[in-house]
Amino acid sequence: MFRLRRVAWLLWPALLPGQAGAPDQTPSFQADVRLVQVLATVKNTKGAVVGGLEREDFSVSVNGEPQQIAVFERQTDRPLSVALLFDASPSVAKESRFEREAAGRFVRSLLGRGAHPQDRIAVYKFSAWIDQIAGFTDSVARLEKALQSVQTESGTSVYDAVYLAAQDLQRRPGRRVLVLVTDGGDTTSVGGFHKAMEEAQRADAVVYSIIVVPITNDAGRNLGGENALKTLSASTGGVAFPQHTFGQPAPDMEDAFRQIERDLRTQYLIGFYPRGVARGPERFQRLDLRVRRPDLRVLARTGYFSGPDQETGAVEAPVRR
Repeated sequence: MFRLRRVAWLLWPALLPGQAGAPDQTPSFQADVRLVQVLATVKNTKGAVVGGLEREDFSVSVNGEPQQIAVFERQTDRPLSVALLFDASPSVAKESRFEREAAGRFVRSLLGRGAHPQDRIAVYKFSAWIDQIAGFTDSVARLEKALQSVQTESGTSVYDAVYLAAQDLQRRPGRRVLVLVTDGGDTTSVGGFHKAMEEAQRADAVVYSIIVVPITNDAGRNLGGENALKTLSASTGGVAFPQHTFGQPAPDMEDAFRQIERDLRTQYLIGFYPRGVARGPERFQRLDLRVRRPDLRVLARTGYFSGPDQETGAVEAPVRR
């Protein structure tokens, strides 16, 4: 069991043009040979998932430059990899049994009838440490055993958990999804929110956040943590679900898992080769995927990273395998 793993946080300087040490580079406009793939979910005004759309119903642009869709799949049959991340900190301890039960039903349903033969799920828990307690598998028994083994420990490393799970997802084929169950209060991460979001974007992972809210009153709640998870989910094409539980079984948590499953079974895969996109010092490219019908809205990631990585530093993140 490894107790430490080196995490390469990408520490790139925030230099403005004209500052000392800023790279003297004029952006060039070119075609990128790398296919950019985007997973999208389309919903109507009532929040219902919409299937059956055609390639012509979508438009995509990068930094405002229209792109030609090269790959289009409806209800994609590509294998699915899901990383389930559970907060094991004391702040959510009284809700943990309900979370595990709801997650168990989600696992059984997702890997049941209609699943792709290569669909896999992994389970992680995080406190001050990040533990992968079940590697990617299609064994429901193994996953349920892992869920029942989650024990409370001190600390909450939400962002480190997202970062490390996203790294693991990058090595997985097909579609990649991260489901995070937490109250959002990060207290022990070595890295921060922006590094976690960047790694999720690099993994092309859709992030769903089930936010456990023990109180409805804003006083005493970690609204900053909740808002950060909402931003993380929205920027990757996922959804955040606040859960008001108060130590009782929460039907809305069951509904959240069911909605996530519906989204995953009715996704669109859209791919394009970027053209006319500036490839200068800025590596994050703004992506805008839309559907032409005004009564529908698209959930998809808001950008992607291009160009070479610029790794200038590393920190130690506590991981147990």
